[in-house]
Amino acid sequence: MAKRIFSLLAALAALLVFASCAAPKVKDEYAHHATLLIDCKTILSNMGELDPEKLELVPEDGVLLDTVTVGFDDGDSVYDILVRELRSRGMHLEASFTPVYNTAYIEGICNLYEFDCGPMSGWEYRVNGEFPDIGCSLYYPEEGDEIAFLYTCELGADIGDGYGG
Repeated sequence: MAKRIFSLLAALAALLVFASCAAPKVKDEYAHHATLLIDCKTILSNMGELDPEKLELVPEDGVLLDTVTVGFDDGDSVYDILVRELRSRGMHLEASFTPVYNTAYIEGICNLYEFDCGPMSGWEYRVNGEFPDIGCSLYYPEEGDEIAFLYTCELGADIGDGYGG
């Protein structure tokens, strides 16, 4: 009886070893990593300006996507990363191509659009604390960059973009 239990345990152990060797290893599919944050905190201080139909879309803390690590490859733009990450999470994004600037323009994220919170409101992006002077589909991030899409109610002045101030 003991021999039979021992044989059964040995077979089970061998099966577990085989299964762990045969299981595919999940490897990181991207060459580089950055972080991504999406917030609309400025709306919290401007709720009187917000389109009343949009009230339920604004989280209590103003964070639509808390900081997450994202992967990207050489040749991926900030826009490519945004599209991929929002799509993978089932989150809304609407953008259009702006020929005069030859780049994508972010119109709305999570159904919060430009002008929903006043005439100077909309989306801007920041990388490592700076607001690039080119569109997000023309900006190619580097390893470790901190990317943020921020909703502004004052043409950037309320999020630290000197252009709007």
